[in-house]
Amino acid sequence: MSEKPIRISAAQFEHKSLDKDYNLSVIDSMSEEASTGGASVIAFHECCITGYTVARTLSRNELLDIAESVEGGESVKRLADISKKHGITILAGLFERDEEKVYNTYVCVDENGLIASHRKLHPFIHPMLSAGNDYTVFTLHGWTCGILICYDNNIPENVRATHLLGADVLFMPHVTMCTPSTRPGAGFVDPGLWQDRDKNAELLRSEFDGLKGRKWLMKWLPSRAYDNASYVVFTNPIGMDHDQLKNGCSMIMDPFGDILAECRNLGDDLVTADLTPDKLKQAGGYRYANARRPELYGEVISSPHTPRQNVAWLEKKQP
Repeated sequence: MSEKPIRISAAQFEHKSLDKDYNLSVIDSMSEEASTGGASVIAFHECCITGYTVARTLSRNELLDIAESVEGGESVKRLADISKKHGITILAGLFERDEEKVYNTYVCVDENGLIASHRKLHPFIHPMLSAGNDYTVFTLHGWTCGILICYDNNIPENVRATHLLGADVLFMPHVTMCTPSTRPGAGFVDPGLWQDRDKNAELLRSEFDGLKGRKWLMKWLPSRAYDNASYVVFTNPIGMDHDQLKNGCSMIMDPFGDILAECRNLGDDLVTADLTPDKLKQAGGYRYANARRPELYGEVISSPHTPRQNVAWLEKKQP
């Protein structure tokens, strides 16, 4: 556990699908802004270098073409150059190619190159995407950090496991919200509103903050921070992601599940917050972790889920 604070920025921007040069140019300018504000780290959203939703329209060969190696890949080299130029560590997402496999990957890069990379554990959007099989924990400026991409965070066990492996800061890059689901109130936000967002600002904010967007996010995101006594750096795009409108809401939460800083502009934006070590032990989640009794539930949690799982387990426990 670090003894010194760390200043981190969370960004949101409207990426251009399949336009790596443009997206890296935005990462460059926003990294400079964050560094000027004193941040040591800046985090961007899932697949911010390549675009995300566009992947569902790509053939297998097209997806292979847009994907690239992480070790020695061109985008990681450019992130390292940006990091060196502005003196800031950068986290960003792309599609990774490893021979004939493709992963949804999030990387952490400083001026010396790759620090860590995480392959999404629960990928979708394209049937060719392979799932990662490892949790990702690493040290950054004296802090132990972890990465979980989008849907990874909706499975609470992933967040708990990453915290139990030592992570006090959880980077959670997303492309989420404003899509249909079985959840009441969910659905797309009309892209036409975005074309004249100054005129439609009030309606856009209502849509973005309602059950299609932020109101849903706030049902679960604070609990991930609170239950695990961890800082959460949540990032999400703003504007059009291929044919879907996204609502931003990038934010930083403390271990109490309270928002330290949140992007509220209807456009490219970043916020910065100081993470201090004192809250890591003050928060209730620190006591909860120490009170765990995994001998009670370890077998249940680790067993494959079937409709009769709990019944079978209880029957086995009967005298």
